[in-house]
Amino acid sequence: MNERDILLNELAQVFRPMSEGIEWFDGLGRDEQSGVLLFLRHHCVQARAATEDAQEAIRRAGLRLTHTPAVLISRGRIDDQLGKIAGLAPLDERRKAFRLLIAVLAIADARRRERFCSDGCSHWWHRLADA
Repeated sequence: MNERDILLNELAQVFRPMSEGIEWFDGLGRDEQSGVLLFLRHHCVQARAATEDAQEAIRRAGLRLTHTPAVLISRGRIDDQLGKIAGLAPLDERRKAFRLLIAVLAIADARRRERFCSDGCSHWWHRLADA
């Protein structure tokens, strides 16, 4: 576990404001931003993000339905769409992708925690929520 992982999970669990996350994300280089988006995509898939999560994630991320990441997540298989979102290149689209992927992770991980970890577990990011 490193600082980045902790920060991202604290954002997803709303222990830190998104404005702090955006400021951190904007301070990264382009390659580092791409790495963060791919990391988030991977964790969304691991948390079993579902197609039904799309509209709530768009709402939580504060995106308009016409923003590119919102359009992408609303179409097709979510695993494939999350990959496309993580691959967006323009800075403004990467910021929106970051917010959306954090929201998807928050929704999927909360559901996973409720279903599979209600009797306790060893996931380090869940221990953050219990602290």
